[in-house]
Amino acid sequence: MPEDIRQLENKIAALQQREAETRSKVSDSEVKRASRIGLRIGTELLSAIIVGAALGYVADEFFGTRPWCMTVFLFFGGAAGVLNVYRLARQEDGKSIRRHKGV
Repeated sequence: MPEDIRQLENKIAALQQREAETRSKVSDSEVKRASRIGLRIGTELLSAIIVGAALGYVADEFFGTRPWCMTVFLFFGGAAGVLNVYRLARQEDGKSIRRHKGV
């Protein structure tokens, strides 16, 4: 077997071992927590935008101003979603700081 292939196999084996060590340090609860937070962020953004669009659609139908109310409420929904994500991030950051300090 050529020397360069043998060196490459040794590098791959070393990287695989490093990856296994790194993965063993991260607990499943941290991965589950991060997944839960990511899902909540996506849900917060999407639901706020959908609610804003729905309210705008209803307002357009009521006032006959298509598509102005929907456009305005869509932006309001997006802003509300970003605000909700910001609040969630601040809340989770506070939890993270307390957890690392051992409080």
